[in-house]
Amino acid sequence: MSIFLTMAFLFYIGSLAGWGIEVLFRKFFSRSNPEHKWINPGFLTGPYLPLYGFSLCVLYLLSGIEPYLPFTQPIVNKLCLFLLMSLCVTGIEYIAGIIFIKGMHLKLWDYSGLPGNIQGIICPLFSFFWAVLSAIYYFLIHPYILNALHWLSKNLAFSFCIGFFFGVFTIDLIYTANLSAKARAFAKEHQIVIRYEELKGKIRQYKEDRKERWRFLFSFSSARPITEHLKEYYNDLKKNRQFFESKLKRKK
Repeated sequence: MSIFLTMAFLFYIGSLAGWGIEVLFRKFFSRSNPEHKWINPGFLTGPYLPLYGFSLCVLYLLSGIEPYLPFTQPIVNKLCLFLLMSLCVTGIEYIAGIIFIKGMHLKLWDYSGLPGNIQGIICPLFSFFWAVLSAIYYFLIHPYILNALHWLSKNLAFSFCIGFFFGVFTIDLIYTANLSAKARAFAKEHQIVIRYEELKGKIRQYKEDRKERWRFLFSFSSARPITEHLKEYYNDLKKNRQFFESKLKRKK
């Protein structure tokens, strides 16, 4: 089976599984969701996170270098492998975060409140989580992925499902790019970085207050134009900034 089909399959599985992990994490463990509501964590509309898709591809490729690591003890070899996996996934996370902040003026996640964070994009705690997930992948998932790839090579009709996924994914990407272009233009004009989760939360609150139907996947779907939501977001941002500035002046 070609490497392209293998990577496409891994991206497909990783994107779906990662989305599920993030949904559960934000529902039960995230401090940014104190009400424990169900939140669609994705930048895109559908149930997939490309960051996890790319990461799974990297974990799969890195698993193949274990025999070439220089250590003789198997335990040390595996620990080094998991460390390398964690660093690579953290690197992907950082690159993705920088691309969105610098290129789109959007901040999809924020680790600013966590110790040792770098620009609020990466931090040691989540790098540790990536190491744990890498170990889980290596011991519990990787052998089954190899079996799945072997099965896929004999059942190429399943590639139709992968093609269908990428078709839907592409349509979603175009739809989201249109929304993001409006958000980017607004953020650039007002020289701000929009926190994606905050904006989605404000839209959800707006819809709940007006008893509009809340769609879990279509987070930005609203009777009100996205530009109006952006203006309200910006006004709230200015109010909060003025509040903290006046508070600092009082302390001085």
